Amino acid sequence: MLSRRTALLALASSGWAAAPARAEDAAGEPAAKAGDTVTTLRVQSYGIEVNRKPATVLGIFQPDGKAGIVTQVGRPFRVRVENRLDRPTLIHWHGLTPPWHQDGVPGISGPPIAPGATGEYDFPLRFGGTFWMHSHQGLQEQELLAAPLIIHDGRDNPREQEIVVQLADFSFEPPEQIFDNLRKRGSMAGMPAQAADQPGGMRAMAPKAQAAPSGPATRGMATGAAAAPDLNDVTYDAFLANLRTLDDPDIVRVEPGSSVLLRIINSSAMSAYHVDLGSLAGEVIAVDGFEVRPVSGRRFPLAVAQRLDIRVTIPRGAAAYPVLATLEGGRSRSGVILQSGSGAISRVPAAAAASSPALTLDFEEALRAAAPLKPRKADRVHQLDLTGEMSGYVWSINGVAWTKDVPPLPVAEGERVELVFQNKTGMPHPMHLHGHEFQVVEIDGRRFAGAVRDTVLVTPGTKVVVAFDANNP
Repeated sequence: MLSRRTALLALASSGWAAAPARAEDAAGEPAAKAGDTVTTLRVQSYGIEVNRKPATVLGIFQPDGKAGIVTQVGRPFRVRVENRLDRPTLIHWHGLTPPWHQDGVPGISGPPIAPGATGEYDFPLRFGGTFWMHSHQGLQEQELLAAPLIIHDGRDNPREQEIVVQLADFSFEPPEQIFDNLRKRGSMAGMPAQAADQPGGMRAMAPKAQAAPSGPATRGMATGAAAAPDLNDVTYDAFLANLRTLDDPDIVRVEPGSSVLLRIINSSAMSAYHVDLGSLAGEVIAVDGFEVRPVSGRRFPLAVAQRLDIRVTIPRGAAAYPVLATLEGGRSRSGVILQSGSGAISRVPAAAAASSPALTLDFEEALRAAAPLKPRKADRVHQLDLTGEMSGYVWSINGVAWTKDVPPLPVAEGERVELVFQNKTGMPHPMHLHGHEFQVVEIDGRRFAGAVRDTVLVTPGTKVVVAFDANNP
């Protein structure tokens, strides 16, 4: 599970627009018999330009240069991962439900893939939607080692244009140095940093909980209902949408009067956003790949590792429509531009006029699953207090930071399990369950049939309960 805050590769802007749903394999060829194709993914380093400066980042490409995978539900997920880095790596298929040994967590599901070696994956795809893949090795996520994983299903309209927007936070500073600075700064890292957020300014990066030693679980706690949440511990050099800043944004052509499906993925290591559609009317139809009853609006929250499927209608006539993501608790933003017809494109500043608020759970409480879990009493309930301290930048569950010697939580196959997340720290934590989707069923004592998803935000001082059926040993 993520204990704190948890990039799409394109060689041209057209690489970010997912093709209309149709029977294709991951390489874009007409489907032969299901299971005939093995998709090769190469984990490699490559160069991009950020703020007019060169940078080396990590990515996941097919041999023809396409990032990630687009495939279909019901087909076998047959993938060969080639590690072309000079260090070990391992890929987690975020939101999918593979057998545990193919889940992609070093030391848990198996060893990392050594430099020059390959890893083989083969499991069925049970459901479709917007998912993503990323490294769980060390701090490679902060080096943008992530890519989209789009699974088409019967929901998709072959005549509807799909546009993938992948958000990322970027720093020229090596991630190991960022993490080391956080640990050294101690309590200074927890001071509110909203005032320090400048255009192109940065945000904090999430260390992996298992990398931190255990310690007291009180000093990172909020001191009262009025305490401001700790949102920005580090300054990022840029925020990216499809690997580009607003100084040189990804511009996607759309047809006037058409319907467009935005698949928005937050692959940032730390940063949460408010997604703003501007003048476009939007309707959220899925979160984390799973259908919800449509929610209309123009502004939606997006925590780390979460995804939003938003259907928008492009007005008739020539125009340009920015789709922006503004940093939670800050002014910095990124985004893409939808160009309708010959619409004139104006420069969009990289800083909003005013600082945005912290994310709340209001949107989460408004979501209702299109296909909720069948009503059933929980067979087992686990209390999971989210704990930690700013001193040393240590984050833990029930006061214990993870090591391989921490006893696992008991769960039996076939059980309905509820996880009670109680955030006792002063910072929001996105919590992700591997190997199972879950349903949000309670927030601060209010029970409801919320969204089915794989990552839920737990804001400071709140209690969020999720339920899942233990169907994947």
